[in-house]
Amino acid sequence: MDFHVGGFIGGTDLAQGSRDQWTSSFGFFAAAVGSAVGLGNMWRFSYLTAEKGGAAFVFLYLAFTLAIGIPIMLAELTLGRGSGKSPIGALAHYGGARWKPLGALFVVTGFVILSYYSVIAGWTIRYALEALLVGMPADPGSHFGLISEGGGAFIFHIVFMTLTMAIVAGGVSRGIERVSVIAMPILFFLVCGIAIYASTLENSASGYAYYLNADFRNAFSMDVLVSAAGQAFFSLSLGMGAIMTFASYLGREGNLPRQAVSIASADFGVAFLAGLMVFPIVFALGLQGIMGEGTLGTLFVALPRAFLEMGAAGRVVGSFFFVALVIGALTSALSLFEVVVSAAVDGLGWSRRKAVLLMGVLVMLLGGAAAFSLAILDVMDQVANNLLLLVGGLALSIFAGWVMDDPIGEASSGGGDPKGLPVWRFLLRWVAPPTLVFVLWHSVPSTFANFLALFRG
Repeated sequence: MDFHVGGFIGGTDLAQGSRDQWTSSFGFFAAAVGSAVGLGNMWRFSYLTAEKGGAAFVFLYLAFTLAIGIPIMLAELTLGRGSGKSPIGALAHYGGARWKPLGALFVVTGFVILSYYSVIAGWTIRYALEALLVGMPADPGSHFGLISEGGGAFIFHIVFMTLTMAIVAGGVSRGIERVSVIAMPILFFLVCGIAIYASTLENSASGYAYYLNADFRNAFSMDVLVSAAGQAFFSLSLGMGAIMTFASYLGREGNLPRQAVSIASADFGVAFLAGLMVFPIVFALGLQGIMGEGTLGTLFVALPRAFLEMGAAGRVVGSFFFVALVIGALTSALSLFEVVVSAAVDGLGWSRRKAVLLMGVLVMLLGGAAAFSLAILDVMDQVANNLLLLVGGLALSIFAGWVMDDPIGEASSGGGDPKGLPVWRFLLRWVAPPTLVFVLWHSVPSTFANFLALFRG
């Protein structure tokens, strides 16, 4: 695969000329879907769906996606394409210098998330290599405990970040786009293929029943509502400026509302398929008890144990599964890192090569803390997801709904139909803000308590 790393090792520097652009609409779509489709789709969505009521949770997730996810995504697309700038410049373009801190928050959020996300992605690289070369570990639980923190985790974190840096250094069209248009179809076919295979396993029906059971008894409890709203927001890579940054490389033509719906639909499709892949395998081998250990337990303990018990077939399926995880992690990391790199190029006047090298090293250093301590990784994840993303999304919905001049005209330029856009602005003004405040209200206490516990411990 040609990643075109010339910009990384001394070739053409795309920052020293006109702003790079996507070469095709599919290239942008693949990259944007890749940003949304990450470990959370095959890691967090399936687990929450099973734990929070099956199809009832999916229904709530879709409702929140329509009410807050797609509207905020369209806001990011509109700001990015209209300004042609990274988040700090985009907010200043439409709201003046006083809104630059919001753009800076997006950049900081992307930086923090990537620093620990790359540690988790490093685990997936290690598991994929081990599955291909030596097979699944004999004791998955002990193995995960050994490799999840320490020097090994740090080395694979560095490996993953180096790969991410090499691709982003190639620029948007010759780096991120080239990888995305190949990686996303491969990811889709891998997930579909494993899901089809899982359907042939004995007792797979029990997995489907557990996954798709429509239990509405607790569907409207506070815990389930907060989880569904949070997942709808998190899974679309909102509140971190990733979609806004990608949209800044778009031409003026194109139907932004349609693109927002298409990206959200593809993201949900992969997440839903992942559940059809994971649960039949786990239940076919009677390992559903490990699901209670949480999302990490499912991904890095339950599934490796299932693949181990499947024998030779499990080694093949397991290899494909972890390769799919690596692809999903990589495409999401590219968008996170591009937010940081683009801000440095636009705001500080750095060359792309300089931005990639310096910011990449800083991400590696901060991620070292997460690589050597799962407790630190967990707190970083909670602070980013439960605070930074939500505050960013809340401020963005207020900005696009109340501050920006004529967002409807901007969103409809280039081919969008303006007829339905007043509904979009209504959702940004009256639905997204109170929903995000609601989620924040119930997320802050536990996040703050865990943050304090880390320092006390």
